[in-house]
Amino acid sequence: MAEQSTQPNTRSPQPLLHSIAIADLRPTQMTVGMREVERKRADWKKLAPTKTGSFLGRHMIPVVLGPKNRYYVIDHHHLARALHDEGVEQILISPVADLRALDKEEFWRFMDNRGWMHPFDSEGQRQTRSELPKAIADLEDDPYRSLAGELRFAGGYAKDTTPFSEFLWADALRMRVDVKTAKGEPEAALVQALQFAKSPDAGYLPGWCGPHARS
Repeated sequence: MAEQSTQPNTRSPQPLLHSIAIADLRPTQMTVGMREVERKRADWKKLAPTKTGSFLGRHMIPVVLGPKNRYYVIDHHHLARALHDEGVEQILISPVADLRALDKEEFWRFMDNRGWMHPFDSEGQRQTRSELPKAIADLEDDPYRSLAGELRFAGGYAKDTTPFSEFLWADALRMRVDVKTAKGEPEAALVQALQFAKSPDAGYLPGWCGPHARS
């Protein structure tokens, strides 16, 4: 008889075409940009009732299956939070890896090494994994993550596949836009963010689109 493999199954399982309670989803980050959440809530409200099912079918939440059969969200935290705040209880998920065979320590080490977790608080400081919220409803606001999202929508940088790329921009903006402006003056904050984004100083960040063309 062949020896049974003890390696984690990181191949993508088939999408689960049944509903999962949003309350059962475990975040892998500590914060969201609440202004981006509000924008997604507004988009949801614009949908006709007959369109909500197809929308959810096109926006399945990518998860990793972890110890104790828990579902760990690795992307689309903002959408999950927006739907939760709109009273949506069930959502479709798309598993990308099955790590249920791992113990807790090995699981979190693997998640960290793969870039599937971002345990940084609203001040950009790394925390222990025990500080990660246990539910989507417990995600806190980071105004710089909101600013990073608005900067991308304004053409400041391109969408990129780098894990947590918006948080990399948020941390860069944290060093260049004062917190009072970031929280209370979003238009002024965006102007400052665009100036940085179109400068060579931002060239190291994912999705950088280059400096302003010279006239």
